[in-house]
Amino acid sequence: MPRVSANHITALLKKSVNPLRGADKDYDPWMDLIGEARIVLLGEASHGTHEFYRERATITRRLIQEKGFTAVAVEADWPDAYRVNRYVLGRSREANGLESLADFKRFPTWMWRNRDVLDFVTWLRAHNESQSGDASAAGFYGLDLYSLHASMRASLKYLDRIDPESAQRARSRYACFDHYGEDTQRYGYAAGFGLAKTCEDDVIAQLKDLHRRAENYLHRDGFVAEDEFFFAEQNARLVKNAERYYRSMFQGRVSSWNLRDQHMAETLTALMAHLSRRQPQPKIVVWAHNSHLGDARATQMGKSGELNVGQLIREHYGREAVLIGFSTYRGTVTAASDWDGPMERKAVLPALAESYEAMFHEVGIPRFLLTLNDNSVADPLKEQRLERAIGVIYLPKTERLSHYFYVSLPAQFHAVLHFDETHALEPLDPPSNWPAGDGPDTFPSGM
Repeated sequence: MPRVSANHITALLKKSVNPLRGADKDYDPWMDLIGEARIVLLGEASHGTHEFYRERATITRRLIQEKGFTAVAVEADWPDAYRVNRYVLGRSREANGLESLADFKRFPTWMWRNRDVLDFVTWLRAHNESQSGDASAAGFYGLDLYSLHASMRASLKYLDRIDPESAQRARSRYACFDHYGEDTQRYGYAAGFGLAKTCEDDVIAQLKDLHRRAENYLHRDGFVAEDEFFFAEQNARLVKNAERYYRSMFQGRVSSWNLRDQHMAETLTALMAHLSRRQPQPKIVVWAHNSHLGDARATQMGKSGELNVGQLIREHYGREAVLIGFSTYRGTVTAASDWDGPMERKAVLPALAESYEAMFHEVGIPRFLLTLNDNSVADPLKEQRLERAIGVIYLPKTERLSHYFYVSLPAQFHAVLHFDETHALEPLDPPSNWPAGDGPDTFPSGM
């Protein structure tokens, strides 16, 4: 196919995009695209952008209210998110949504302890209170596997209450990690290089032990007992997968990345199976970074052997999965300069000229939705271009090497949301030197 001129693509996009003017009805074309999909993946181009979080919440509210979605699964640790889940389902003693977010203490705290998430959690609790029963209420779940020690503690707490004898065996198995304290990387280094015995057999034995006693534990209090067992089971599975993940960290990026995304996809599949016990066709919306949710096969990373949640879910669910990306041209972002470093409000540089973001900037529409299911639009965009990815760390001086990679956008996503200028998330716990605000736009969020 001959190369399409930049002017032709700009003219085509101007005719094809749906401008976002700040009303819920802006997403009507998207609702048509989603149709009867059972799993909708909503990405983000950074972990610290207000507009991405706000619009995911707007779309998710519509999915819950109009399409019957009953779970929100996010790129967060399982036990921390489950405290929020108990709150939104009315099963905890937290006085408000702010208290339910208290377990998000691990770096980067701003990812889930921010004003946009608090607003959404508050809405979700109110929505669930208006529903007629557990089957129609929407839960909030974590997908990630960094919570090795928190998940061990949660598993033991569950067993202490329900089966003290099994709790004693679990403590003995999990004691394998005691020598390393909370330093998971130290364990990964020692076990990965054969400098110490691994805990692999112990964590697998614990998960199997829990499965053997499942029937016993479930004969208690209906849905609540099922949910609590599922919470404990996922914690035990997380410990097993996290042990393997930390051992893989020193074997190369591809290996550890793949293990992490396989765990997240496995958790989604387990959540779908759990919800199907009370709903005939459960539906889940996922919030995570573009790099996890866009199909890896369409990216530079996929060519190097990486897979991701988007690819795995697309392979498993086919047309029942919809993948949606987000992008920005410039603005500000909440991010750090180093892992475990302090949060900062950083200026986001204008996107590089050869990127999709720069192409979208040329359209001249501040905010828009672009669906990629029409070949007349998708075909001219197939040629690989750069796409920006800002995680919890943003390094403008090395941006080309550290934050860009090549993708084919129409193969990566079904649709994309573009915001030409975006603004940093407002954390709930800003440092004392946090600036007083950078003027995010104020068009209604539908709250």
